[in-house]
Amino acid sequence: MTGKRMGIFSLCFLAFLVLGCASMQPKLPVDELSSKPGTQVSFRGKPTKLLGTPIELGKPLPSVPLVDAMTLEDVDPSKMTGQVLFLSIVPSLDTPVCEAQTHYLSEQGNQLPSTIKRIAISRDTPFAQKRFAKEAKLMNIQYLSDYREGAFGRATGLLMENLMLLARSVVIVDRQGVVQYIQVVPEISHLPEMDKAFQKAIELAK
Repeated sequence: MTGKRMGIFSLCFLAFLVLGCASMQPKLPVDELSSKPGTQVSFRGKPTKLLGTPIELGKPLPSVPLVDAMTLEDVDPSKMTGQVLFLSIVPSLDTPVCEAQTHYLSEQGNQLPSTIKRIAISRDTPFAQKRFAKEAKLMNIQYLSDYREGAFGRATGLLMENLMLLARSVVIVDRQGVVQYIQVVPEISHLPEMDKAFQKAIELAK
């Protein structure tokens, strides 16, 4: 196994241990508050600094190419104007909390207007994202990978310093490409307020 592949494997395995097994519980808590991008989040009270340039409400989404898990083509969400973007950002799809968040985005998100584009973003490889989507039967949302260098995380202030994974967040972007809603979950083992975010997306889609 090459050094690069070993590094990716180690990253995924660490994510599973830290965010997965430790977070297994019958009912996952939901955070109503939000940390600010570029500040810090925590895991069971242990703070983790968020690296990068913080995104702000009322400012354009930074231009960063991500890799589409199904086509392996570069996709820049900032260029996807003309529709509302619901960005569900997770540390790693192969963990219980991230899986629950993505199921909610896919299944409950079916009630959203078709003018709202649902996108799951993580640092999982595109191949891992595609496998997850097929195994979980969650094929009605787009999966974008920030696996290369974490450029999206750095451009938004959502890259966790220790794990080098994306902080659990929801970001909603209007038709003009402007950020209108941000929730960075303060405790990464908790879920974001998906229903509140859905309502904001619906308002922007009218």
